[in-house]
Amino acid sequence: MTDLVRARLKTLPDRPGCYLMRDRRGEIIYVGKAKNLKRRVSSYFRPGARHAPKVRSMVDSVWDFEFMVVKNEAESLLTEASLIKKYKPHFNILMRDDKRYLALKADGGAQWPRFACVRLVRDDGARYFGPFPSAPVVRMAKDFAEKRYGIRECAALCPDHETHAHCLADVIRTCSAPCLGKIGQDEYRRRFEEACAFLEGRRPEVFAELDGKMRSLAADGRYEDAAKMRDLIGALKDMTKAHFVRKTPKMKAEAALQGIRELAAAIGLKKPPKIIECVDISNLFGTHNVASLVVAQNGLPDGRYYRHFKIKSFAGADDPAAMAEVVRRRYGPDSTLLATSPRADLYICDGGITQLRAARAVFAELGIGDIPTIGLAKRQEEVVLDDGRESILLPRDSEALMVITRLRDEAHRFAITYHRALRERKIRESVLDEIPGIGEAKKVKLLKAFKSIGGIARAEVALVAKTAAVDLGTAAEIVRAASLTLARP
Repeated sequence: MTDLVRARLKTLPDRPGCYLMRDRRGEIIYVGKAKNLKRRVSSYFRPGARHAPKVRSMVDSVWDFEFMVVKNEAESLLTEASLIKKYKPHFNILMRDDKRYLALKADGGAQWPRFACVRLVRDDGARYFGPFPSAPVVRMAKDFAEKRYGIRECAALCPDHETHAHCLADVIRTCSAPCLGKIGQDEYRRRFEEACAFLEGRRPEVFAELDGKMRSLAADGRYEDAAKMRDLIGALKDMTKAHFVRKTPKMKAEAALQGIRELAAAIGLKKPPKIIECVDISNLFGTHNVASLVVAQNGLPDGRYYRHFKIKSFAGADDPAAMAEVVRRRYGPDSTLLATSPRADLYICDGGITQLRAARAVFAELGIGDIPTIGLAKRQEEVVLDDGRESILLPRDSEALMVITRLRDEAHRFAITYHRALRERKIRESVLDEIPGIGEAKKVKLLKAFKSIGGIARAEVALVAKTAAVDLGTAAEIVRAASLTLARP
């Protein structure tokens, strides 16, 4: 291991990204991606590591390396593929088949326009959405757009009665059936343009409609259908952003610094914000209300200062009230974070004007007036202000937008991870509520003694009986129920 490599290993963050290995001459010999840069790159140089011959040869050739942080795994896949195609590194043999990710092509030049999944983006006048690393996401978006807007699925240049004879789309009422003359060209093209507008992210009302359906399904107890709708919404949101992901991100340290300079100029700060905090609130239909606070230092996420909050001051869904609680617990006089986390130069609320006003009200209550505070609305990625100025739309290709949306996405991911962990723990622990004779007091005793449902499942029946003060038959049922819960996928 060279001194350069040893020094750079100390700077690796616990973040997703891409890395480029260079040899003694400075040539790029390998490009890779990682969910966690520090863990992945360090693994190459760990003493005693048993690598395959190809990997060992590559590691022995590394003189230096560099890395770039990206916002998620999807972006790392696209970045890795782009860099491999650009530099054609010697050791990336497995990626040199010029494999391409899937994109959605909107062929508006046809008489009856349609969508198609493709792997080659051409300069042919068609509109392309993507490419995107997740093929299922692209196909789900195509299927949704076709069904919602009645766009034909068939590949015929000019669909007619013969085409219809082999088609089921009209039978199940998902196609507007131009082959049977059920729709005119003008109306069909209007629907096609609406579908394209949705895929470009210009129809946010569709997401509001889908969210309403998801909540309705959950309210009716149809949780599996609600979960499927949630997954569809997530896939569609990813896809509607995909056409902005074509350029390779250059989120190295200098680009991040450029981003915070641009951000300072856009919102009128006196100097670039060295420390940025971003807060996201997460709940599922008013349950397991949690928040996350993530921090960027010089424009790049710094996981050392990330924090989770379980909302305590109220029950139900109230994002502004949750935002107010987080500010109070972060900056209030009783906060333990004041001495362990650097003070923010910019505070970002993930949400609109109500969340922003709630945060600013608590800052005023605490006598803290020198921390600039903004909101980041999801609909158009607007920077929301509460000082009389209109919201700001940063340029789509600006480093400033990259900095704040990256941090917002990180806050969302961090909150969702915590929320999911609490939800799954609650689901597992609730199995004890279904056993006759096990009340809240005995449930608490069991969880305190065995730490978790897993601990109960592994415990001796006699010990469970003694701990909960129940007979052996009830204790055996407790152990059996705990074991079945752990076995569920």
